[in-house]
Amino acid sequence: MSKDRSFSRGDRVEWKSHGSTAEGKVEEKITSDTEAAGRTVRASEDDPQYRVRSEKSGRDAVHKPSALKPADD
Repeated sequence: MSKDRSFSRGDRVEWKSHGSTAEGKVEEKITSDTEAAGRTVRASEDDPQYRVRSEKSGRDAVHKPSALKPADD
């Protein structure tokens, strides 16, 4: 299994953010270059990124699959 995980819309995930752990839900899988979370996202089918919404701030962020892991419910 590769280090990159695959997530689906609605999955609860966590990631490191400014020295702490943030949690949120996957909003979408990005597979092409696009604008998201206030920046240009470089992504492709072979190198996707995920737009996630933080439960704490309500803000969107974009992360590579390797930066995300399933959240403990």
